[in-house]
Amino acid sequence: MAMGTNSGVDTGSEVPGLAGVPLLGSLFDLKSDSLGTYLRAQHRHGDLVRITAGPPGMRAELYCVFSPAGAQQVLATDAARFRKDNHFYQEVRDSFGNGLLTSQDEDYLRQRRLVQPLFTRRRVDGYAEAVAAETDAVIASWGQALDGVVDVSDEMMHLALRAVARILFGTDVEATADVVAECFPVITDYVLRRGYSPANIPRHWPTPGNRRAAAAMDELYGVCDRIIAQRRRAPGAGAGAGAGSPGEDLLSLLAAARSSDDGEFDASELRDQVLIFLLAGHETTATSLCFALHLLARHPEQQDRAREEVSRVLGGRTPGAADLDRLPYLTQVLKEAMRLYPAAPVIGRKAVAATRIGEHTIPAGADVILAPWVTHRHPAYWPDPDRFDPERFTPEAEAGRPRYAWFPFGGGPRACIGQHFSMLESVIALAMILRAYAFEAVDTEIPVGAGITLRTDGPARCRIRRLDAR
Repeated sequence: MAMGTNSGVDTGSEVPGLAGVPLLGSLFDLKSDSLGTYLRAQHRHGDLVRITAGPPGMRAELYCVFSPAGAQQVLATDAARFRKDNHFYQEVRDSFGNGLLTSQDEDYLRQRRLVQPLFTRRRVDGYAEAVAAETDAVIASWGQALDGVVDVSDEMMHLALRAVARILFGTDVEATADVVAECFPVITDYVLRRGYSPANIPRHWPTPGNRRAAAAMDELYGVCDRIIAQRRRAPGAGAGAGAGSPGEDLLSLLAAARSSDDGEFDASELRDQVLIFLLAGHETTATSLCFALHLLARHPEQQDRAREEVSRVLGGRTPGAADLDRLPYLTQVLKEAMRLYPAAPVIGRKAVAATRIGEHTIPAGADVILAPWVTHRHPAYWPDPDRFDPERFTPEAEAGRPRYAWFPFGGGPRACIGQHFSMLESVIALAMILRAYAFEAVDTEIPVGAGITLRTDGPARCRIRRLDAR
């Protein structure tokens, strides 16, 4: 695969464009069904497609990269040429701070060096007890489910939020979880509206939308700042996430993180990291668990096989971190759910240098779209791509595919730092839930859309039946 430089790059053939309507291009298609629009673009025009949207003078031009090789080039091989400088990331940054998800350059490198020791496998494995405790609480609450029906989208969002809040804040989880649950939807909807709009009014103008978002941010920032101040006054206060000795909840560890070269986080930087971990740490895992349960509810044979593995491996005991490697089929189920419903269905970048990808060149300054939603359904790598089949993720099958045919956690130097935690939480929670309940889908189709993460646009209800063995 050839790659050029800013000067003298081989432009190759012209990038094919998706046909839209006069003057507005694909604006309405992207607004009504962006994921479907990206799929149609790949099916009609191949692995690099240009999509225009908006009126002249306010027009966005998106270069969409759909192949595994192209995704690897953007995220890994040529990562320095593709930055988080686009309009959408700026809106996320303005609302959720300059944490690991949004920071760049030396800010990012410094943050990563300070945070990385807190996400070693050994450290993350220590949070298994907290995940199990929150899962047990959700399982117990289902005994009161009306007509034996639960919405697994809502329930898994509640579970994932409680788990990540407990791990971040320890015993202060009660002071934070309700605030996050109330404020996050307001802020994320605000980010989405602004992030996908070609022009926005200033945030400080006193419009109803600006005021609602500002109030939600003030409340969310306030609870984080109060707990951070408490930790700085009395290290270890509020600990008890189930991670071991006092002071080992993640906020305490972040507050104590320091090095001779990178210093330590000040209070504002701590809040930025906490907000990003809350955002990325609960919505993504909730999505994976929701759709794993939804898919198993629609496929009873695979559900029974996963439950048999759980019962055989665990018996009646609570799962721990060591059980991840002992539950290979359950892990395959989760990976297949993340293929069909990746929590980050679209990833954006800004090209800072003209770069040849395949037979075409993406120009400097272009907005670039990677779409796991599309690449995970690429027919060249996924036969019958819409079919749920956990056997796609046996070790032999994985070895036969390109590395970036499946990339729910991104890749390259900015791959998600929390991917082991996400898998740990998902495997433990799913194992405990399947041992307690059998599932039958009430809603067989769930409409989805691309937000900051993949979002359900309708209920995901399942009828549940309590099993004798826990």
